[in-house]
Amino acid sequence: MEWVVKVGGSLFPEDAIKLCRQLVGSSTLVVCGGGALANRLRNYDARMRFSDTANHMTAILCMDILGMLLADKVPDALAVYSILDAKKAVKNGKLPVLLPSRLMEFLDPLKHSWSVTSDSIACYVSQLLKAKLLIATDVDGIYTSYPPQDDAKLIKNISAKKLLNFGETSVDETLGELLLQYKSTCYVVNGRYPERVLAVIKGKNSKYTLIGGD
Repeated sequence: MEWVVKVGGSLFPEDAIKLCRQLVGSSTLVVCGGGALANRLRNYDARMRFSDTANHMTAILCMDILGMLLADKVPDALAVYSILDAKKAVKNGKLPVLLPSRLMEFLDPLKHSWSVTSDSIACYVSQLLKAKLLIATDVDGIYTSYPPQDDAKLIKNISAKKLLNFGETSVDETLGELLLQYKSTCYVVNGRYPERVLAVIKGKNSKYTLIGGD
């Protein structure tokens, strides 16, 4: 497995489906964000104050739900619960879409917090696979302000250490910590343009932000 591509929930459903159809045949594992479902849980939590563990696990179940629906609409995609099944799927020419709830419940590697989202989970999975990480979202990358204003500039390269003090961005707050811990890197790309994602995967020039953790 060469790549883990986190497909942001903001791209679901149409843009996520379009992107994943283009990823079939590549040595890629897809992790789908929880999107509007997970955001609804945040709103419930703001009112009811559920436990951190309940919030963490139910948000991951949102990733399962959208991942299963995504795989259902992409020919030759396959929803899987394990790394082993993901590797088998790639070997058989399929695009594995990881439903991470069982893996995350068994290993429980990340803190239970809203600062840990599908970005951090995809980062952790990429480390398990020793694969490169790409986060496909609904903006071109990380900007000098968030949400991007008219005068905001796209940042081509940023260190994970600097990202920790950058404030709110298009990736979660824990991702920078994990990239530093793993001494890894991550591309942030606009998934509404599948050709940009494919260009990064193929080592060609594209529009993105590269976060460096080494």
